Amino acid sequence: MPTHLEELVDFISHGNTQVRQLAVENLVPYSLSQPAIFKTNQLLPIKDLKLLVRDYKQIAKDALTILINLSADREILQNLASDKEFVRTILNRITNPAEPNANLISMLLANLAKYDELKDILTVERPAPKELASNNRAIDQLLDLFVKGADGTYNKAADFDYLSYLFADLAKHEEGRTYFLTKQEYDGVIPLTKMIVFTEHKSDVRRKGVASTIKNVAFEIDSHSELMAEDEINILPYLLLPITGNEEYDEEDTLSMLPDLQLLPPDKKRDSDPTIIQTHIETLMLLTTTRHGRDILREIKVYPIIRETHLRIEDEGVREICERLVQVLMRDEEGEEKVDGGMKALEHRPNKDSERPKAMPGGGSWAKIEQEDEEDEDEDDKIVEV
Repeated sequence: MPTHLEELVDFISHGNTQVRQLAVENLVPYSLSQPAIFKTNQLLPIKDLKLLVRDYKQIAKDALTILINLSADREILQNLASDKEFVRTILNRITNPAEPNANLISMLLANLAKYDELKDILTVERPAPKELASNNRAIDQLLDLFVKGADGTYNKAADFDYLSYLFADLAKHEEGRTYFLTKQEYDGVIPLTKMIVFTEHKSDVRRKGVASTIKNVAFEIDSHSELMAEDEINILPYLLLPITGNEEYDEEDTLSMLPDLQLLPPDKKRDSDPTIIQTHIETLMLLTTTRHGRDILREIKVYPIIRETHLRIEDEGVREICERLVQVLMRDEEGEEKVDGGMKALEHRPNKDSERPKAMPGGGSWAKIEQEDEEDEDEDDKIVEV
């Protein structure tokens, strides 16, 4: 005999609008506490919820919320992300400037990207709304939404911040990295250059997703010269500014730093989130993979910035990656460390005990409604994609 909750689940496909609305509204908390009730009858409730995404505003909102929470289940995730028609439906809705639930769709897309085959979205084509003035490729439209829609400028009900998590997961794949590094014909712009300008944005979600996307793209070693070149992507100012405070440096060091870092205001602050700082420094670490990259970071005096960051940020993860980067920058190319005391100064500062940083966006954390779902991850010395 069906339980009360199972009977309630049956009502989400009811023909009466008020009944459907009451059903999904009351089922939202159970998408976190009892997700199994949505997996009956070969995932029939999931099929019904996918249809409700196109229902009235409040019904669609609750249906999206339930799907966001349920997408942490691998079976449901695969069902959602592999349903090409459903993916096209939510793409159609998110690009509509009047869509009231666009932020929830952004969160759902971010979660669906945990399913590797969603990378096929890189090749999906569909007409772009005239208001967006974008290309006919879905990925170009999503990136233009992210840029043009920041702070509610495209859709007053949305900021599209969670799309940065989608981009971070796409950048884990070679096809995704290739996209972000390739100049697009329709606007003559390299996609990554549209994102890096948000490394100091007010939204924590946007900054996290952008930082993770940049780091994942940096695994393309052959593109490091392009990433660092001032007349190409020019990524270094956008990595260094978020990790730089209002410290004063020796005149000689200051004059060698990037122009963007030479005249900072006295109230300049580092990013408030240690995990974002850690991600940016890990990206710098990746850029030391080549001799060319190491030489550039030494030339623009990255070491003093890392030294001050290590001194001022009481976070184990940040301090570890600072020390590793300094070890690389302060030794000569024959493998012997310079004897200027730089690394020694770092090693002898007290290190406050703290928990390991939480999982980074785009690499394990899930968008959830009503409940956080972040887990600690053990990390070794290898920098991994996030």
